[in-house]
Amino acid sequence: MIKAVYPGTFDPLTRGHEDLVRRAATLFDKVVLAIADSKAKRPHFTLEERIGMAREVLGDVRNLEVVGFSGLLTEFVRKQGARVVLRGLRAVSDFEYEFQLAGMNRHLFPEMETIFLTPSEQHMFISATLVREIAALGGDVSQFVHPTVVKRLRGKKA
Repeated sequence: MIKAVYPGTFDPLTRGHEDLVRRAATLFDKVVLAIADSKAKRPHFTLEERIGMAREVLGDVRNLEVVGFSGLLTEFVRKQGARVVLRGLRAVSDFEYEFQLAGMNRHLFPEMETIFLTPSEQHMFISATLVREIAALGGDVSQFVHPTVVKRLRGKKA
């Protein structure tokens, strides 16, 4: 059985994230959406809110588990009994950072492999940061996130 861990802050979960999860679920026996606590990034949503949104949006993906984590990704992956980490690349600008991260993770956990997926072309330009900014300025983000997330973003503004 091949288990893949897809880590990130998912603040909030976007259509691009959804796309990668759904496609990964067809490639791997089990996918773990690992939502990082990431207090240093000062997320807009709490860890519990991000986990709840992901479970609601992706509840139909049968081989998906949504969990929160803190600490080193390599340790989390080990504890999950996984050896594959999935990362999304939207643009060339993402590659340099992700390449460094993959190298460091391989140094810390040599048996772990990092697999890169690109989102479908209609989702390539979506980032959680841009979604938050558009929502904060009163813009319509409904084409970039699931209706559940739209509702939560509106609720956070109030």
